[in-house]
Amino acid sequence: MATNATLRDFTDTLLDALARGTLTKLTLSKPTATAGDLKSIDIRPIMIKRELKLSFTHHHRTNDVVKNYAPQEAAGLIETQLVEHFRAAHLATTTADHQLVHGPAGYSLKQLPPSRTEAPELSHDRAKQRLIETKGKAYLHALGITDAKGAVYKNAQDKFRQIDKYIELLDVRLREMPVGKLRIVDMGAGKGYLTFALYDHVTGTLKREAEIIGVEYRADLVGKCNAIAQAAGFKGLKFVEGSIAEYDCTGADVVIALHACDTATDDAIAKAVKAQAALIVVAPCCHKQIRQSMGKVGSEHALAPMLQYGTYVERMAEMVTDGLRAQLMELSGYKTNLFEFISDAHTPKNVMIVATKAGKPANVEKLRAAIERTKAEFGIAQHHLETLLA
Repeated sequence: MATNATLRDFTDTLLDALARGTLTKLTLSKPTATAGDLKSIDIRPIMIKRELKLSFTHHHRTNDVVKNYAPQEAAGLIETQLVEHFRAAHLATTTADHQLVHGPAGYSLKQLPPSRTEAPELSHDRAKQRLIETKGKAYLHALGITDAKGAVYKNAQDKFRQIDKYIELLDVRLREMPVGKLRIVDMGAGKGYLTFALYDHVTGTLKREAEIIGVEYRADLVGKCNAIAQAAGFKGLKFVEGSIAEYDCTGADVVIALHACDTATDDAIAKAVKAQAALIVVAPCCHKQIRQSMGKVGSEHALAPMLQYGTYVERMAEMVTDGLRAQLMELSGYKTNLFEFISDAHTPKNVMIVATKAGKPANVEKLRAAIERTKAEFGIAQHHLETLLA
């Protein structure tokens, strides 16, 4: 397999860090068309029967697959993946981070300050490493997630898992964004759980300058969150009172909308698309608009026997609504991914749509035809997002 010197230097750095005990994590990202449904690979060192190995977690669209390899075999597999299926890699060690990117001229390698300085835990059965530290985080205590010592309250465990998972999903994508100040808008910020954690992660862990704005229509929550942000010394974080539909996202690099109810998710997506945001992350909630249209499906419909049950109508409405959202974003020049981001044991609102700016698609007419077929099949006159983007 032919590789250039930069790629070989990268894998040599990986093996050296593994040998020295400084390797924390390696992530392969930016999949090519040849990767299929494989979205990213996380690689970490583990000790199995007193033998040092590299554990690969392959993140597919609907499931994760874990495989372990000896160091030299792993290095060869990583080179293959980077040549054939991925265009970026982030290597984290306790002494420095290394960012590898493949461009028209080949591979380029950049060294960054370390995102983590603690030695990795090599136990095969170790507890899951969290990106959000709880000790010394006054904002988590003020938000009711932890006690004064940083221990997560028993009744806040599910919420904390959601927050940590959100940060984990955003972490890789934010690392891939161009250097410079990040402007992030959190539409429908609510009590600000993610907004605070994201600001802490971006400025503290990623060492990026950021302006993060939480948009929330409830004045009492806006006042409370601004007070907590001021007490925490988060100068680039602020909350503003207003609705998603009315807020202007112009200039935003990233737009987030978590659990914005029904068509409020569409409002957030439309605002982000019109602002040409580089990254859009939404976790939809409620699907009333499309459900009402589906309730009019006649007895001759192929799915009529199943759609007589309210539970199945709800589930189908979710799939149709979010599937159309993803297609409409692709039509607007975004590459989309739709997946369950956390177990439904923690929250039933566990579907996430991630969209990255990609330029005008080549299959515009095919996308439009697919959208029209879906609408016709379920008696949908117009998806709300379609109206907003028009």
